[in-house]
Amino acid sequence: MKAIQVTESHDLNVVEVEEPQLNKGNDVKIRMKAMGICGSDMHILHGQNPFASYPRIIGHEVAGEIIELGESVSGLKVGDKVVIEPMTSCGECYACRQGRPNICETVEVYGVHRDGGGCEIKVMPENLVHRVDPSLDWTEIALIEPFTIGAQAIYRGQIQKDDFVYIIGSGPIGLCCLKMAMTAGAKVAISDFNQERLEFAHKWGADLTINPNEKDVSKELSNWTNGMGANVVIDAVGTPTTVEQAIDVTSVAARVVLLGFHVEISRIAQVNITKKELTICGSRLQTHRFPKVVELFNSKSFHVKELVSHEYSLNDAKEAFKLMEEMPSGVRKVIINL
Repeated sequence: MKAIQVTESHDLNVVEVEEPQLNKGNDVKIRMKAMGICGSDMHILHGQNPFASYPRIIGHEVAGEIIELGESVSGLKVGDKVVIEPMTSCGECYACRQGRPNICETVEVYGVHRDGGGCEIKVMPENLVHRVDPSLDWTEIALIEPFTIGAQAIYRGQIQKDDFVYIIGSGPIGLCCLKMAMTAGAKVAISDFNQERLEFAHKWGADLTINPNEKDVSKELSNWTNGMGANVVIDAVGTPTTVEQAIDVTSVAARVVLLGFHVEISRIAQVNITKKELTICGSRLQTHRFPKVVELFNSKSFHVKELVSHEYSLNDAKEAFKLMEEMPSGVRKVIINL
């Protein structure tokens, strides 16, 4: 079968690999249909993901159709459209015992630590396979995983109805956070240097869009919130500067949610955290968000397909990744049809 493999840093190819077979009673064999390209896939390609080993079949934003089941699988059937939850955990460490398997001491992600779903056939354990409404198309289903990341950020930020939420960055994850925050009933501002992305965010319902090249972010947010500041800030960019800005523009009793993995140090004065009693937290992967997001997609009232700006065939995977590297204006989510 064909698969999208990063053989080593900066070397991505469509290769022939052996088709996997059912080995356990709870195994589910899936014909993969669609894969979204994520920033973490780009980091693996560029040798910037410290968790990945090579060679690696990438892909964790994936959708497919069940073609075979192990003898003990009971909740699924052949022909079901499904999305894969690409994360394993031990179930025994402190994080797992606290109900937070996303930060398990030995967490492994398909497409990073293990071979992912960027291939024609994939075998997965039943507990990581979620059935979706059959009327959803493959590109929509492939979007479920990134929206679980957005759902996790909203959960970590304890976003409530009428909260003023500021999202830094209107890339794919920032836009997922925007949609999920709006679903929670919040008022949402979002910033980016890319004007086309900001226009898309406005079309999607953002209450305020800010281009830092044109306007002072702090002043815009102060005017928008009547001097209060943002109740929740989600940093979907993750640079030392954006972390500093996130803390600076908050209201009292605010929550700051950080999504980045940048290793450089931010300069933050303790007084700015203590005097407003800020809650600053990281958000990684997702904790039990898949069923909730699947339900949202199944509702038919959650329209997100417009997030997909480009589609490519499996054989043209290298061209798809080249587009992501160049990132011209207008690129949002790129889908590879498997």
